[in-house]
Amino acid sequence: MRALVQRVAKARVRVDERIIGEIGHGLLLFVGVSNDDTEKDVDYIVAKVPVLRVFEGRDGQPMDRSLCDVGGSVLVVSQFTLFAKTHGQRRPSFLEAAPSEKAQELYDKLVRQLQAMNINVATGKFRAMMQVELVNDGPVTILIDSQSKR
Repeated sequence: MRALVQRVAKARVRVDERIIGEIGHGLLLFVGVSNDDTEKDVDYIVAKVPVLRVFEGRDGQPMDRSLCDVGGSVLVVSQFTLFAKTHGQRRPSFLEAAPSEKAQELYDKLVRQLQAMNINVATGKFRAMMQVELVNDGPVTILIDSQSKR
């Protein structure tokens, strides 16, 4: 599972010109699920994201506080293209991305686990064409890959 984490001042998702998810200060989380991912990969991402120290500390120290420390929100957006392969070709291959049924099951589990941690969570719409608007704060963008721990 890959999570592209962006620290944002605000972010929102539109589907068919309607806002379906919106947050203020927090993290925008693009989530991609691979064929090999299991619930353990969800657990890995959920354990990392809320405590990732990417926010400024009270004393101005950069990268000193976590989402939980600052009381921020999370906007979770499915993003199968995080598993694009472009080696030797112009058109990306998505063979490593999980089938939509499996991907949605693990995506939904990730959202539920974050919500269970009393984090304000907004989402996009799985398998929909979305327009994502964000104000990247920093900018700070970090890739977390659960497969890299193996």
